[in-house]
Amino acid sequence: MTTAKAIKAAPPIPSEKEKLTKRTPLKRTREVYAITEFTKIGPLILDKKLSKKEFNELASKFPDLRLEREKNGKTTIMSPAKFGTGKRELHLGSYLFIWWKENGEPGEVFGPTTGIELADTSIKSPDCGWISPERMAQIAPEQEEGEYLQAPPDFIVEIRSISDSLPKLKRKMKNSWMKNGVRLGWLIDPCKEKAYIYREGQDMEEVNGFEGKALSGEKVLPGFELALEKLRIEKRK
Repeated sequence: MTTAKAIKAAPPIPSEKEKLTKRTPLKRTREVYAITEFTKIGPLILDKKLSKKEFNELASKFPDLRLEREKNGKTTIMSPAKFGTGKRELHLGSYLFIWWKENGEPGEVFGPTTGIELADTSIKSPDCGWISPERMAQIAPEQEEGEYLQAPPDFIVEIRSISDSLPKLKRKMKNSWMKNGVRLGWLIDPCKEKAYIYREGQDMEEVNGFEGKALSGEKVLPGFELALEKLRIEKRK
């Protein structure tokens, strides 16, 4: 016989919403594993277009996934970076970090896991970037920990991996980054040893070949240079 005391002591029955959001760590791990298995084939594009709130909920639930949202709500789950791409991202970010330290730490530098909420409401992540002190001043200190970066970076870099579509990356550079206030952007393609320089208000410039070539931070990052040879794909014997 069930007593009133037993009923009072029993845990409450979870609502449907709680069942969906409060999953066990083991189940969440299995879900992430299943998703990442599919993303090994290529990026996943969700059928449902997500609002910013829905995107944030998905990102919070699966923090290990790399997500980007278009301004129309189309959301892409990207595959984890392969080793070669990952090391090039880190090397390039390190060169940018060294420039930042040697120049008195102006503004802020950031890496590939940083989400940036652009003026057109899309949420994107470059492989590394820099934001000036003037633009950082637009961000309240409390926003840094609880929000995506909500001011356009001055400088960003995208590095193409073997599985990336070059036309898609070019569209991202033009329509996402440059149209939303980036002043200088580099798209680097180690696969074909080409680089594409995007400048605010100017036509894109193409650089062919990495041998003896370097990219300059120009007026945006004075004194910053990147020798393209450092990002070559190694050909081991």
